[in-house]
Amino acid sequence: MVQSKRRLPEWFKVQAPTSNNFNSLKGKLSSAKLNTVCEEAACPNIGECWDRGTATFMILGDICTRACRYCNVKTGRPSQIDIFEPSRVANTVKQMGLSYSVVTSVDRDDLVDGGAGAFAMTIKQIKKFNPDCKVEVLIPDFNGNRSSLETVIKALPDVLNHNIETCRRVFRVVRPKGDYDQSLELLRRVKELNPNIPTKSGMMVGLGETEDEIIETMNDLRKVNCDLLTIGQYLRPSKKHHEIDKFYHPKEFTKFEHIGMELGFKHVAAGPLVRSSYHADEQHKASKK
Repeated sequence: MVQSKRRLPEWFKVQAPTSNNFNSLKGKLSSAKLNTVCEEAACPNIGECWDRGTATFMILGDICTRACRYCNVKTGRPSQIDIFEPSRVANTVKQMGLSYSVVTSVDRDDLVDGGAGAFAMTIKQIKKFNPDCKVEVLIPDFNGNRSSLETVIKALPDVLNHNIETCRRVFRVVRPKGDYDQSLELLRRVKELNPNIPTKSGMMVGLGETEDEIIETMNDLRKVNCDLLTIGQYLRPSKKHHEIDKFYHPKEFTKFEHIGMELGFKHVAAGPLVRSSYHADEQHKASKK
């Protein structure tokens, strides 16, 4: 019974990326010595997104100071900040010809500002050398540091994303160093600091939550005026990570998408393979309508 629960349903089958454009972009990223979530997380949508002219860069190294029970990023003592990384990201965005870029990072609790300064500099560098490229940031909670959030907001990202990840009850189990209400407060503060910046959040399902709790989380996000939402299936990286409680059917994701739109989100991307940056450019356009 346990084994059948772990087997991926048929709707998870995707075609491996093989296009010339994909291989070209992969080479450029490798030569620039940059990390992307697309590759680090083995995202199933990597081929589609890169062909759409979007990519997600992971700054501040690949070692996280936290150990969330659903995440496969390495945990430990991070390396020193690379002060040239923002300019390398900006240059790679230009070389790749991206029209939309997403910048995220590992958690850097070892830094006073949590890495906010690096986010701000990366936004500025991308916009300086790629004036037609939109920049979305997927930020950590900065331990609730208001000054850090202000630093990022002042750099004027086109979308500010911070993932709630899961419902309140499950949050305590899978994100022991995080805080559900702190994440909601961060999204609320963005609107307070600059109401013109669209806010976005994402959650995984399959961690043991109920349908009512998923809807409750959507309502909590709308109460802080979150504009955009992504909902995807949790996939267990290894046996040491949190178990998969349920595989949701595509029809259930469609239901969540409809509920989200009824609650007032400007755009909801929901599906088994949806991740935080899935069709991020499309969501940004929807936020401006």
